[in-house]
Amino acid sequence: MTSPSSPRPFRGHASLDALNARSRDTAMEALGIVFTEVGEDFVRGTMPVDGRTRQPYGLLHGGASVLLAETLGSSAGNLCVGPDEMCVGLEINANHLAAVREGLVTGTARPLHIGRRTQVWEIRIEDPLGRLCCVSRLTLAVVPRRDA
Repeated sequence: MTSPSSPRPFRGHASLDALNARSRDTAMEALGIVFTEVGEDFVRGTMPVDGRTRQPYGLLHGGASVLLAETLGSSAGNLCVGPDEMCVGLEINANHLAAVREGLVTGTARPLHIGRRTQVWEIRIEDPLGRLCCVSRLTLAVVPRRDA
């Protein structure tokens, strides 16, 4: 088992180009989510707060924040498993802490637990001023890959 204090939980080289290419023709592309950085123990991405991601009262929709969180956490989790495995979401929760009306929010996913069968990720989403606007915890199952 790899712990969060272990150096680099990711297997091999994580390419931003590859992560962003996987987003084509998906909800991530439709909402403008872009992977911006892969660090030693984190994956970071951005999402615009605009007509695609606002709710009727002009605020960032909580569901859009959750979609960003699950995108970042699931993508990070899949960078930690072997070629015959994949990660799928089991549970996600989110606390929305501050309203955002415009700009670009930035999410950062970091591991809390990376085990052989489950992973737990914390995703922190900040507004353009660096204020924490949402914190999420995602639990992933590690399962055998069944490519069609």
